[in-house]
Amino acid sequence: MSITVINPATGASCDTVKAVSPEELNAVVERAARAFIGWKTDLAARRSALLACAEKMRANVHMLARLVTQEQGKPLPKAEREVMGAARWFEYTAGLEIPVEVIHDDAAIRAEVHRKPFGVVGAITPWNYPVMIAAWKIAPALLAGNTVVLKPSPFTPLATIALGDLLKPLLPEDVLTVVPGGDDIGVALTAHAAIRKISFTGSTAAGQSIARTTAGQLKRLTLELGGNDAAIVLPDANIDAITEKLFWAAFDNSGQICAAVKRVYVHESQHDRLVEALAARLDAAIVGDGLEQGVELGPLTNKPQFERVVALVEDARARGGEIVAGGSKIDGPGYFFRPTLVTGLADDARLVAEEQFGPALPVLSYRDEDEVIARANDTNFGLSGSVWGTPERAAEIGEHLQCGTLWINQHMTILPHAPLAGTKLSGVGVENGPWGLAAYSEIRTVNIAH
Repeated sequence: MSITVINPATGASCDTVKAVSPEELNAVVERAARAFIGWKTDLAARRSALLACAEKMRANVHMLARLVTQEQGKPLPKAEREVMGAARWFEYTAGLEIPVEVIHDDAAIRAEVHRKPFGVVGAITPWNYPVMIAAWKIAPALLAGNTVVLKPSPFTPLATIALGDLLKPLLPEDVLTVVPGGDDIGVALTAHAAIRKISFTGSTAAGQSIARTTAGQLKRLTLELGGNDAAIVLPDANIDAITEKLFWAAFDNSGQICAAVKRVYVHESQHDRLVEALAARLDAAIVGDGLEQGVELGPLTNKPQFERVVALVEDARARGGEIVAGGSKIDGPGYFFRPTLVTGLADDARLVAEEQFGPALPVLSYRDEDEVIARANDTNFGLSGSVWGTPERAAEIGEHLQCGTLWINQHMTILPHAPLAGTKLSGVGVENGPWGLAAYSEIRTVNIAH
């Protein structure tokens, strides 16, 4: 079976790739299990391999970035930053320690805590950041001593396949394998008895399905799932200073980021001014083919997501929301939708209550702090959130938000050494930093009699 890859800027095919069969997947996993035996033994070699991978990615940034733009849609400079960021993750991870902790040492016994790799790790990556999120999984899994079988999204397999081809010569055979395929291969990967750890980034519904599939085998899971991040704008916030930051926090990658701002709560005294400022910025945004110079926002990545955003905006309109900016698709080929700002919605409107994952942002007014904290927390998601105002007061309000990451006067500042973890239905486990590395190993206690 082949997968047709669509360029979202044109709606036409840009390539086809062969999907692996279940039988081919079994053979890949078996070879990865054999490769694990030697790969796990030499930490120094693994560090050197990760550094070589980072160098290789930087040397091929333009090729990889162009593939990302062609299949995912983001502007080429942002695709280049994605690839360079992925290289940075490899480089950072290569320097992390895997310590042996001595927890007891006396005349009778010495007790140590070791970290041991699982074996074969199954990784499943999404279509919004195909190279970056692959790096988040490959680098720590390999440093910990695992081998990796990675399935990219069928919407965006090209850059990931190319990445795998670039890195393979730098690694022992079968240590890293990219397996293109549809949902059936994802299910087979998660259910495979030889895979002891699954790392998945994607929708909450898919994460829940993986949890059900793997429950009988008690596989270890890292699930980085959806979000409905709230940004709270306080009465003392400087609207002129935060408008540009809020624009990019909500609309970068055309809103297709799990940790993007999905809803803005602004104090009633600041509401009209913020709406006016954001609407002007949205109207000025340059939307187009990511390969064209000067483009700020590309298309939605695929037709289902495009149709979802259209439906959410139409529902908002039907519920009496005021479309202050945008609100319609852009004529012509491709999955282009005008960056959209909506006011006047109730909190139970779909655009507020659900994760839109697209360029449509509701702005909601609030009167007091207790009210806005309750409304921001009234969601099944808990990935991240932000508060905008004087830092001290913003931090005090932020302490009450139920989310894995809190930002003050910023949003989506992602660092390789900062853990990313969701609460509620936004995920299980941790990515990035030493905490993310630890998630790719399990504890072994060693007791030694003197």
